[in-house]
Amino acid sequence: MAENQSTAPETKSAEATQVETESGTETSIAEQQAAELAAANDKYLRLYAEFDNYKRRVSKERIELMQTAGKEIIANLLPVIDDFDRAIKAFETATELEPLKEGVSLVGQKLKNILTQQGLKEMESIGKPFDAELQEAITNVPAPSEDLKGKVIDEIEKGYFLHGKVLRHAKVVVGS
Repeated sequence: MAENQSTAPETKSAEATQVETESGTETSIAEQQAAELAAANDKYLRLYAEFDNYKRRVSKERIELMQTAGKEIIANLLPVIDDFDRAIKAFETATELEPLKEGVSLVGQKLKNILTQQGLKEMESIGKPFDAELQEAITNVPAPSEDLKGKVIDEIEKGYFLHGKVLRHAKVVVGS
């Protein structure tokens, strides 16, 4: 019996060691999972902060772009404003109208050229069939001839395209 008693404490200590080892393993697994969770949480927070910074930067750039979008065209129009100022001064001291008309016409042509370079194009409406997508009918008048029925007879206000899209619809008189 003494032999049995001596083995019993050895068995207990082996079992205790095994439990201690298992709890130690459990502790190290729990510590490892906690470390992985902390690393994943840190990575998430950094990505979230980076994305938030990206959104702020893009928003700021968009606002900046909108504020300076017209800068180029305005810079191109400044010489036209100067020309109009000179024309107004010339009207004050002019004795002949013909040179003034020609000067104002040249300034108007310069303005149209600048706008054309920026993508503006005039609509051709007179004599063409009425198109509700491009034109706004102000009124219908009896057509002077049979071939002008349903076509644009007169243009009250020109229409314009900007880069191929309608910027302003033409206001027209249609023959009926």
